[in-house]
Amino acid sequence: MGLKRYVATRMVTMFGVLMATLLITILLVGSNMDTILKQGVVFQVRSEVTENPAIAESFSSVDEFEEFIQSQIEQRIKVLGLDEPWYSPQRIGITMYKISLLDFGYATFLTSDSGSSDVKDILFEKLPRTILLFTTATVIISIIGIFLGALSSSNVGSVIDRITSSFAIISSSFPVWWIGMLMIFLFSFTYQIFPARATPDIPISDPGYFVALLYHMALPLITIVMIGFGAWAYLVRNFMVGIMQEDFIIAKKTIGINPKKIIYKHALKNAAPPIVTILALSLSGSLGGAIITEAVFDWPGMGRLYFEAITVMDLPVIIGATYILTVFFLISIFIADLLYGYFDPRVRTGQ
Repeated sequence: MGLKRYVATRMVTMFGVLMATLLITILLVGSNMDTILKQGVVFQVRSEVTENPAIAESFSSVDEFEEFIQSQIEQRIKVLGLDEPWYSPQRIGITMYKISLLDFGYATFLTSDSGSSDVKDILFEKLPRTILLFTTATVIISIIGIFLGALSSSNVGSVIDRITSSFAIISSSFPVWWIGMLMIFLFSFTYQIFPARATPDIPISDPGYFVALLYHMALPLITIVMIGFGAWAYLVRNFMVGIMQEDFIIAKKTIGINPKKIIYKHALKNAAPPIVTILALSLSGSLGGAIITEAVFDWPGMGRLYFEAITVMDLPVIIGATYILTVFFLISIFIADLLYGYFDPRVRTGQ
C-alpha cells in the first residue's frame, strides 16, 4: 500500500467514524433535536423581521403581524422539510447535513461574550482558549516526559529512574480537580502569586486582554504539567527500555558511539511510533477532559462552556461542543496515523 492510498484509506475511515458518531448523536437526541431546529427557524425569521422595521409598520394590528410571522415560520419549516417526523430518513439526512456544516442553531440560555446566541459563534469564541491551554500543556509535558523517560531508560534502577517511576505513580493517583484546588489555595490565597480565577477581569476588546489571558493561564498550566509529565516519562521509559536491549543498540555501544547520541537519536527514533500515538491521544484526550479542569480554574474555554451547558441543559451547545470535540479527536488520530506510517513504513505497506 503506497503512501497516497494509505492516506486516502485513513481519511475515508475517519469520515465514516465522524458520520457514525453524528448519526448516533442524532438518534439519541431524537425529538429534542427537532425542537432545536424549529427554534432556530423561529429565531431566524423573527431576526429578519426585526431588522426590517418597514415590515412591522405595514400591518395595522399586532395580531396581523403575529399571523404573518407565524405563516413565515410555517413556510420556512415546510421548505426545510422540518414538517416531517424527526426519525424519517429525510429529516435525519437534513440534520446531519446541517451539523456537518457547523449549523448548530441557537443556544437556549447561553451567549458569547459579544452577546451572540448563535452556537457556532459561542463555540468558536471558546475553542481557541482551550486549544491554547491544553496544547501548550501537552507540548511541555511531552518534552519533559520524553527527556526524563529517555534518561531513566539508560540508567535503569538509578536514583533518577526510581524518582521518575515514583513520581509517575504519585502524580497519577491524585485527581486534577483536587490538585487544582490545592494550587489555588496555595498560590492564590496564601502567597497571592496568581489570580484565583483564570478568567481575565478586563473585556475581550481591551488591547491587553491576551497578555492578561496568558497570566491567568499560568496556574492551570503549571497544575496540568505537574500532574501529567510523570506518567509521560514513565511511558517513554518503558518504551525505551526494550529498545535499549536491542542488538543494534548494543552494537553501537560496543563501537564507542556517544551514549547521548545513542539514546536521543537512535533509540528514541525507534520508539517514536508509540510515542507519537500517545501524544495524539493525550492532546485529544486533554481537550475532552477539559470540563473539570476548566470548571475548577474558571478558564473561559470549551470545558467550562460544556459544564455550563450541561448545568442549564442547553442542548444545542452540548451537541455542538460534542461534534467539535469529536472532529478534533479524529483529526489528532489521523495525524497520529500519518506520523506512525512515516516513522514505521511497515504500517502503510501492510507488512
